[in-house]
Amino acid sequence: MVIISVDYGDKRTGVAVCDKYETIASPVKVIDEWNQDALAEKIAAVILEYKAEAVVVGLPKNMDGTEGARAEKCRNFAKLLEEKSGVKSFLCDERLTTVISHRDLSVTNTRGKKRKAAVDALSAVIILEDFIETRKNIKKN
Repeated sequence: MVIISVDYGDKRTGVAVCDKYETIASPVKVIDEWNQDALAEKIAAVILEYKAEAVVVGLPKNMDGTEGARAEKCRNFAKLLEEKSGVKSFLCDERLTTVISHRDLSVTNTRGKKRKAAVDALSAVIILEDFIETRKNIKKN
């Protein structure tokens, strides 16, 4: 199934997609948009373009597993995306995705403006990879 993932941010939002076999997750783009409705419309267009059957939104949790105000914003955004796109939305724990993204970009020596954009897109890829892995483990059990 083709799945779109979203690393939702107040200023920049990373978007990634996987192939229909759920084997490869790739960055699609980073959307610079602060208006939630406009952002949801832009992501709904990406969902339509890729013929995605589901969308995954990263859910920021604290290291102890609790959720804060940002998690509630992401939950609400996932619902909005579902309404705008007509596809089922899921939430996926995104703890440490930004840290992992920064580490990976340090290895490639990506700096400056390129790094800012790349972090959000790479975080969306990591969220999608985690979601796919979780789905595979559930299917095995």
